[in-house]
Amino acid sequence: MLKQLKGLAVCLALISGQALAAEEPIKDSDVPSLSADEGRPGEVRRVDDGTEFKVCSDPDNMPYSNIRGEGFEDKIAEVLAKDLGKKLTYAYAYNRQGFLRNTINAGRCDVIIGTTSDFDGLRTSTPYYRSGHVFVWRKDSNFKITDWSSPDLRKGIIGIVDKSPATVPLNDNNLMANARPYRLQRDLNLPTSFLIDDLAKGEIDVAVMWGPIAGYYMKQSKVPMEMAFVPEYNKVSLQGKEYWNISMGVRVKDKERVKVVNDAIARNQEKITQILADYGIPTVPVVEGDTVFKK
Repeated sequence: MLKQLKGLAVCLALISGQALAAEEPIKDSDVPSLSADEGRPGEVRRVDDGTEFKVCSDPDNMPYSNIRGEGFEDKIAEVLAKDLGKKLTYAYAYNRQGFLRNTINAGRCDVIIGTTSDFDGLRTSTPYYRSGHVFVWRKDSNFKITDWSSPDLRKGIIGIVDKSPATVPLNDNNLMANARPYRLQRDLNLPTSFLIDDLAKGEIDVAVMWGPIAGYYMKQSKVPMEMAFVPEYNKVSLQGKEYWNISMGVRVKDKERVKVVNDAIARNQEKITQILADYGIPTVPVVEGDTVFKK
């Protein structure tokens, strides 16, 4: 069971870490390359001199981050760096397999701005927002969707990320025949907006997706859309957990650093909340102590 629950947290990381092709696509040649040897035992390793707020970031992953500093996590990092009186710098790598190993655990950077609060691969800060999966549909469809029993869900094609938590209640409500699955593992050739794009084009009728991605791209879409939160399902199945607290992460050993980050979050929570609102990120109140692991 523990292995399955750890997989659930990783699942969310994959959902929230898919790549974006921006309006002006970012090229691999634009991304600073990482030294293959830096950070390995016996090789050159960065020494933190205390002057940097150095963030581990994806260079092409809107609405979270990109190399141009346009994501909401970039803006939050700017607020914290200014508060701490440090220079904001980044180590970039695509957020896929090996991301932690090649960035924070190699000492190339010190802080990850967004991770699930109970992710055990990092020491996590106090949560600074909470979000969940959502239903999204075109406004002109006149659908009314509040939960999995809504009749309008059976009237068309439901786009959903395969093996994401929302597939559990979808299957339990006998809606799999209506589903069009999209791959879970990030595809660097597709933008994170792919579900909203297909919804706008009419290739699907409802999108079920992670709220921050949905909220941002709904705001950008020229096609008016409606959104409703997916009901929580963790009491039926933990694999169907839809809502997650989001924290910042540091290395597991960095007890002092996480205290500094926690204090900075507390001082700037109002600014952080405003940034989330500006980007259209749907949020619900943080649930203290929420975890999929037994304490």
